[in-house]
Amino acid sequence: MALRFRMHLTRALLFSNKTHTIVRSRRCFGKSSSRLAPIPTTMKAWQIHKYGDNDVLQLESTRLPKITQPDQLIVKVHAASINPIDIAMRGGYGRAIIPKLKGLAGGSSEFPLVTGKDFSGVVMETGKRVKNFRVGDEVWGITSFQYHGSHAEYVLITTKEVAKKPKTLTHTEAASVPWVAMTAWAAIVTFGNMSERKALGKRILVHAGSGGVGSFAIQLLKTWGAEVVTTCSTNAIPLVTSLGADYAVDYKTQNVIAELQKIGKYDMVIDTLGGTTQDYSMELLKKWSNANYVTVVSPLLKDTDQYGLLPGLASAGLSMATSTIKGLTSGQVYHWAFCMPNNTALTTIGEMMDKKHILPVIDKVFTFDQLPAAFTKVQAGGARGKTVVEVVKDTMAAEK
Repeated sequence: MALRFRMHLTRALLFSNKTHTIVRSRRCFGKSSSRLAPIPTTMKAWQIHKYGDNDVLQLESTRLPKITQPDQLIVKVHAASINPIDIAMRGGYGRAIIPKLKGLAGGSSEFPLVTGKDFSGVVMETGKRVKNFRVGDEVWGITSFQYHGSHAEYVLITTKEVAKKPKTLTHTEAASVPWVAMTAWAAIVTFGNMSERKALGKRILVHAGSGGVGSFAIQLLKTWGAEVVTTCSTNAIPLVTSLGADYAVDYKTQNVIAELQKIGKYDMVIDTLGGTTQDYSMELLKKWSNANYVTVVSPLLKDTDQYGLLPGLASAGLSMATSTIKGLTSGQVYHWAFCMPNNTALTTIGEMMDKKHILPVIDKVFTFDQLPAAFTKVQAGGARGKTVVEVVKDTMAAEK
């Protein structure tokens, strides 16, 4: 179990307003393909050269990344989203461990750092072993920590991090999904060991259902037949119920713990908040039935930033061991979950979205040059879905 956790953890770290809107070839690594347009040698990207607040974000011209491995692709970004991880990394979150992992993986130095994780765009060039993607394909995905982020005109990715974009979604809509989808999938499926077959009839609590991860998790679990309970603020209740939540507990006007206890015991808790939420959530789980508590807010990066690499790893490990043992005394399972690239899952999710089983939830859309304002909005909290930045004007969205 410990080995499996370390393998998941390593992969995860390496890859790790109130209106809602429900080419060329290279001889070494490229392969012959038609051109959509000449690929420039430089691009615009939002970069930081030191950690801090919004004033460290700089829109600069930088060299376009080059394909150096046969499984890589260059994608022209049409839209990207802003996630809480972007805000945190701008301020230095993960600075003790992520640069070291980037170095081990052959990535670039710590700075300049291009922000952004998920994107939607068009394939411009492929490596010679890329079989499932062609120049001109519309794709969506997440960038890994070893390469630059998606708040740029182009991204370099591998086939593990990308899938064909759902045909029914615009680039703007599609860009709002991959990071939260892969985070929710990791929590529910990879670490939580839930599946469509197992979810049927299960009672599952999703904390903060109006946020990006929560709004996606509600829809996925309802599609699989689960009974979904969520927490949110008063003005988010219409949104979460429209997504399928069976019960919505208002943390502003209700006693959350008392209301959740009235509903009954839970087969799974998905915690997107962390902090004191864990303390009472474990008590809400069914006992001696392998009920799962899964948090997407682990102390790992926070502890390594605060105490240094080795002491931080020890502190985080102790925290997990303590919580795991506590759960075992009641027949419960405790997990950390991390966003992980999974092109198979992303393909499955795309098919579900084309069938309208899951809908994108977008809070607000900004233009590329308004990215600092988008950061400010996400940092303020109270999200109702995702904040998206259009790198290329989405004409399909205008037609809709």
